Amino acid sequence: MSWIAGNLGTVIICIILVAVIGGILYNMIKNKKKGMSSCGCNCSCCPAGGACHGHEQKSVGGGLS
Repeated sequence: MSWIAGNLGTVIICIILVAVIGGILYNMIKNKKKGMSSCGCNCSCCPAGGACHGHEQKSVGGGLS
């Protein structure tokens, strides 16, 4: 008990940090299940939208006939 009393500030800060990180992870998992991206933006407007989700690139101009 004396160790807890001596380090009470550190223990409280650690508990707060774990709660904040847990809340962030919970929110990210919930958003991922809804199909939202982690940045919260529309991927079609993002310059790296094709790279981060591994979408297949469509060829422009057709191909060989």
